[in-house]
Amino acid sequence: MDKSSRIDFSCYPILFDAPERLTDITSWHGHIPFAFFIVQALKPARFVELGTHRGDSYCAVCQAVDTLGIACRCHAVDRWKGDAQAGFYDDDVLDDLRRYHDPRYSAFSTLIQKSFDDAVMDFPDGGIDLLHVDGFHRYDVVKHDVMTWLPKMSARGVMLIHDTQVTEGDFGVWKLWEELSNSYETFEFSHSHGLGVLRVGDNVTGDIQCLLGSDDHYRRFIRQLFAALGVNIVNRRQVQELTTSVRTLQNMATVHRRMIESKDAIIEKLERGQSKTGGEQG
Repeated sequence: MDKSSRIDFSCYPILFDAPERLTDITSWHGHIPFAFFIVQALKPARFVELGTHRGDSYCAVCQAVDTLGIACRCHAVDRWKGDAQAGFYDDDVLDDLRRYHDPRYSAFSTLIQKSFDDAVMDFPDGGIDLLHVDGFHRYDVVKHDVMTWLPKMSARGVMLIHDTQVTEGDFGVWKLWEELSNSYETFEFSHSHGLGVLRVGDNVTGDIQCLLGSDDHYRRFIRQLFAALGVNIVNRRQVQELTTSVRTLQNMATVHRRMIESKDAIIEKLERGQSKTGGEQG
């Protein structure tokens, strides 16, 4: 690949924007800069995410759409009940996401509380430009999800598939990724549990095609770049956690100090009372 066909990352200042939603589900945080990049590079007209949970990845895409002023409809699909791999949870997770999401993004974004198989009927064939697959990660399940939603992808269609680097337990995305890589043009990031970028449309052009068509040397550079940008996001979350811990300790110290001051005031009052009583008796 010659230099003229390489990506000018200086055209993507959004790479350095701070994500506005970072929860305690950290597995996708390292890919948020790439989410910002692909929204600007692809300019999807429709984005769908399968498996949203607390919404860090989904809200990153929505943030980019909003920041860049792109005409894109976004849809998050999830039952919001959890599963055996991610753990089960109650309605508080979706309620919390709605409180954050609705005031900011409801003008162009919808949270769809359905199974993936039920929701697929809501979308016409050929209408999705960007699809993020991050549901149940067993091989047969994720393969079913990919193949079920494949007809919904547009001529510019790109799929993102998370957890391509996780091989333990019953995770099988890595196996599906090996199969897909034999049939499609792909790019894979190895950090943050792995993220696969899959070209499924015939009309993917520009910097996305430059990414997918890059040689081994340039791929290493791109991986290193986004891994480094991702580390900044992970560190940002850790700083937030430390700041919260420090504030908690400061609040506890303030309460403790006030308790001591109150105790000292009571003791001083009692001592003054005893001293006065003793003086009158004398």
